[in-house]
Amino acid sequence: MTELIWDGKYLDGKKVKPVRIALPFQTIETINESAQDRLRTLDLFSAGREAEWRNRLIWGDKKYVLPSLLSEFAGKVKLIYIDPPFDTGSDFSYTARIPEHLETDGDGTSFVKEPSILEQKAYRDTWGRGLDSYLEWFYETCLLLSELLAEEGSIYIHLDWHVGHYAKAVADEVFGAGNFRNEIVWQRANTHNDPHGFGRIHDNILFYSRSNDTFNVVYGEYDEAYVAQAYRHIDADGRRYRMLPLHSTHVFSAKDDNTRVFGSKVLRPPSGKYWRWSQKKIDHALEKGLIVVSDNDIPSYKKYLDEAKGVQPQSIWTDLTMISRAQMVGYPTQKPESLLERIIKASSNEGDLVLDCFVGSGTTACVAEKLNRPWLACDLGRFAIHTSRKRLLRISGVRPFVVQNLGKYERQAWQAAEFAAPDDLQERELRYRRFILDLYHATSVIGHGWLHGAKSGRMVHVGAVDAPVTLADVKAIAAEVWRAVGRGKDGPKTAGVDVLGWEFAFELNELARQVAAEARVDVGFKKIPREVLEKRAVEQGDIRFFELAALSVEVKVSKRALSLKLTDFLVSPDDIPEDVRRVIKHWDQYVDYWAVDWDYKGDTFHNQWQAYRTRENPKLETATTHSYAESGKHTVLVKVIDILGNDTTKALEVEVR
Repeated sequence: MTELIWDGKYLDGKKVKPVRIALPFQTIETINESAQDRLRTLDLFSAGREAEWRNRLIWGDKKYVLPSLLSEFAGKVKLIYIDPPFDTGSDFSYTARIPEHLETDGDGTSFVKEPSILEQKAYRDTWGRGLDSYLEWFYETCLLLSELLAEEGSIYIHLDWHVGHYAKAVADEVFGAGNFRNEIVWQRANTHNDPHGFGRIHDNILFYSRSNDTFNVVYGEYDEAYVAQAYRHIDADGRRYRMLPLHSTHVFSAKDDNTRVFGSKVLRPPSGKYWRWSQKKIDHALEKGLIVVSDNDIPSYKKYLDEAKGVQPQSIWTDLTMISRAQMVGYPTQKPESLLERIIKASSNEGDLVLDCFVGSGTTACVAEKLNRPWLACDLGRFAIHTSRKRLLRISGVRPFVVQNLGKYERQAWQAAEFAAPDDLQERELRYRRFILDLYHATSVIGHGWLHGAKSGRMVHVGAVDAPVTLADVKAIAAEVWRAVGRGKDGPKTAGVDVLGWEFAFELNELARQVAAEARVDVGFKKIPREVLEKRAVEQGDIRFFELAALSVEVKVSKRALSLKLTDFLVSPDDIPEDVRRVIKHWDQYVDYWAVDWDYKGDTFHNQWQAYRTRENPKLETATTHSYAESGKHTVLVKVIDILGNDTTKALEVEVR
């Protein structure tokens, strides 16, 4: 067997295998779930039974997500479609839009959002050592996908000229050269002129299937020129048709005497030919006027265009509808729905599970949803998850789905691996805090329970990896600050503390600031970025801590009716490119999407109402109302997602009578 070898494929004579850390998923949002669905899910959970299926949109790195899917889905995925990076240099970039202010016309200004630090790191991991590292990354991804693929499953690997020929050798090794079915050439553009060579207007799709059990013949539209030439006859009622011979070279039955009756004529086919149809079928067609016998006794039958299934695609696809400007959602690698529709129809049936772990703009999930296939969609990019969520919500009758990540479990695994102290959990925690303080450029301090460091005259608290910072935490921090800085006669009038956390309680930003202010403590909340988990990002100094955004909501209650209105949204300027900040004239231009859970129960955010911008309708509603069936107290959660895909959540306590 011929094998492709790259630097890093073998270690001590053995093939290097992908890291397999299986972590539980955290559901951070349920979408389009009715109150009845929610109650039924709770009933099933309390009865110890498996909850009903929910399609899953997962934000996370594939090296963690794919192993974590194995325990539940190994050997169960019927169709995998992947569109991995091509080495274009823009694999993680996208075009974001700055909408016009609510009171103005127009659909706003566009800007290219460069990859996040996390996405840049992923790109470096993939291409950092050139082709060697790409092949290592691709090989390990394929190994995990192979374990997820069902015995009768299929995988389509979408590539272009950069790495397609190398990837074919790797895919042959993993999925089996004997399981290779087609190399599909897809024409993705009409022209792409290049003064130095022939314009590149196609991509390559490698199609593997472990059996022939799941392949459905799909049909494309006829070319207009073909229709005009082939279906040139037109009936009196305007129906187009063509005339086809009733004889063929196929032998239908050895017992057939090979004669047929056409009205008053008994005819045999031309020498070496046989009749396509039985006598019964011929009689039926004659009654309907579908058979014409020529003067030289050659019968033909009418085939109507409106009854034809279409043309069966070959391995070169030039007939698919390309994406119009109105359909673009900001991703340069966005694929048309017609492409995924053909693939999903060909290699799956209704009810078959579909997986895309490079979902990007969400095309695979949207088409699978429309074709009634359950789906798993994953991506590393936060904005990809947000874009996919919006596209799915625009589908009429979209089934409930969840947004998930690996959350605190990924961080726990990282902490245990990086700061191992087998018999001393306190030492592990101390090492972790020092690591975070170093990244924040703060000095470690000891002797305090809630304060761990100092920077520029301010104290610093480092939140735990597996718990959000709460209001109770902030009260304890504020109480300890003055003990640390002292209350001398000539001391400061206000003490400052920066609270670093992975997650923050929903009500924290405003309430905690108020509590801290009463204690004359200036508190700042800064999010520990997920990038700290990535060694190379840390080594290259790619770590920045951003302040939490602040959301203001006006609340009005009238009997059992609740009205909400967004009144302000402040985001950290450090998280917004300078050229974008210059264009922003009003806070509402930062808001791309907002949603409400009218009765939060402390489990997960249940999206029960949402409003968002689209290219067709760039203006955003900033107010909504809800009527409760009964009086009572409720916790209302409001989630805002900004134009870069970052989310901010606010909790409101209301009582309706």
